[in-house]
Amino acid sequence: TVSYPTYTSTPLCAATIDNEWIPSCPTHLKPVVGIKFDTLQQGISFYENYARVSGFDTRLYSTKKRKSDGKISLKYCVCNKEGFRETPRLQSNCKKKRPITRMGCNARITLKLINDQDNYIIFSFHEGHTHPLTTPNSAHHSKQSRNLTLAHKKYIMDNSRANIGATKSYRLMKEHVGGYHNMAASVSDFKNFQRDIRKHIRGKDAQMLIENFK
Repeated sequence: TVSYPTYTSTPLCAATIDNEWIPSCPTHLKPVVGIKFDTLQQGISFYENYARVSGFDTRLYSTKKRKSDGKISLKYCVCNKEGFRETPRLQSNCKKKRPITRMGCNARITLKLINDQDNYIIFSFHEGHTHPLTTPNSAHHSKQSRNLTLAHKKYIMDNSRANIGATKSYRLMKEHVGGYHNMAASVSDFKNFQRDIRKHIRGKDAQMLIENFK
């Protein structure tokens, strides 16, 4: 079983080989066919950590299960730009077009269950990407680098009580932490959290007030 450290530095530059972008990554963080993990989640976390260092985001792809016991026998983890998105139908009331995020990228790993054990190994690994990777200056925009902490959530809720919206809260916090690169979250994350809070208390605000006085 391989133990690996968490690497949180900004991603390095990548080189192009055979019209593909190859991440420049520390050797001990790079997937290698045959690496063994105690659980499936460990394998997934290993690839996500590698992706964060290398400058791309991942998503979980298809899964295959054994018919005998239903255990996952194969799990595919791919680059989030894998495949091509179907062209949506244009709607007359649509004001904002969704950006193209799929570029047919082939980067992925396949995690395979060892038959006589409950462990998983890296069965296959494709390293190259069909698109440029995230630069160090924009690494904080990647999905896996963004995370709303408890401090973020409390800040949003406190400002909401003062009728300060999510966008203004984001800008104010940016000034407190010294720049967007220190935010570890996007303005969309702030908006989504405030939306979820409003959805949660909708129709319950009166009862919540009563419970507070109790």
